[in-house]
Amino acid sequence: MEEPWLHIHPNFKLNGKSYSLSQLINVAEAMQFEGDEEEKLLADFLLNWLYPSDTILANTSGSTGSPKTITLDKTKMIASAKATGAYFGLKEGTKALHCLSVNYIAGKMMMVRALFLGWDIDVVIPNKFPLQQTKGNYDFAAMVPLQLQNSLNDIHRVKKLIVGGAAVSPSLQSEIQEVPTEIYATYAMTETITHVAIKKLNHRTEQETLNDAFEALPNVRFDEDDRNCLIIDAPLVAANKVVTNDVINLISPTLFNWLGRADFVINSGGFKVHPEQIEQVLELVIKAPFFVTSIPDETLGEKVILIIEGEEDAFPEIDYVDLHPYEIPKQVYFIDKMVYTTTGKIQREQSKEKILS
Repeated sequence: MEEPWLHIHPNFKLNGKSYSLSQLINVAEAMQFEGDEEEKLLADFLLNWLYPSDTILANTSGSTGSPKTITLDKTKMIASAKATGAYFGLKEGTKALHCLSVNYIAGKMMMVRALFLGWDIDVVIPNKFPLQQTKGNYDFAAMVPLQLQNSLNDIHRVKKLIVGGAAVSPSLQSEIQEVPTEIYATYAMTETITHVAIKKLNHRTEQETLNDAFEALPNVRFDEDDRNCLIIDAPLVAANKVVTNDVINLISPTLFNWLGRADFVINSGGFKVHPEQIEQVLELVIKAPFFVTSIPDETLGEKVILIIEGEEDAFPEIDYVDLHPYEIPKQVYFIDKMVYTTTGKIQREQSKEKILS
């Protein structure tokens, strides 16, 4: 029997055009030689996907460690596409916007969904202003928070939007409450072939607002280890259970609150501090790239510090009113420019070393 990834759904369209398998291969081969950087990445992915091999390589983002390349099973990628389609009710003929780089799993999976579920997908340059590149309306799209922030005036043209790659800030979440678009945060990683859990960010019921929890996709279950870190059981997309470094509050086998990274936790005077929780509060008052971390302290063991990109004169006073005394930064550092990953995330350790060296 021919492998399922060697079939293209008859309703699949790329930038408004239908393709047979051989036609799509020809187009991808042409893009390899004539396209720009992103077109060549898309071409490489399409050719690798349509190749008889049952696996494909994907890069992790490197936001919490060194970037790495892992091998993914194509049948599990198809299962992930089916799960997304079922959860959001995205059937054949769905009009989708593709504005993420296919160098990473989120961009790869947008194309797999289109190929396998029969979507009509428009591919644009994965920059900060995706909706400025097109005038169409869309049933579905995936963006990073920066793209959403820069698309607020046009986001009504998208019916359903998933946002990943970084946390959606409280201020941005506030700005999207009245837009008609249904917007969801995703809990995702390359190892689980993008998202395994979803959280509504607007149009929430009272209970959804109260829980503020991620909900499992079909056939996904959650547990926690002795560190209170999330364990993912998703047999359709991952052969083994995935033990993460994400500290959670487990509400049920299908619901959890995300608290922060275990490797970021600060033990200050015996009080465990999650930098990400502090950052959510400070994001409302600091309008510049920043993060919270720690340095050794003789009295506290670890001292909470704040690192801000910019000049000290621009931040004469910072309001810490909603923070616990142990969460309030004991020292503030200013840096000309943070160290960033290729996907725009702050590399915390490298940025800290830059100011302390």
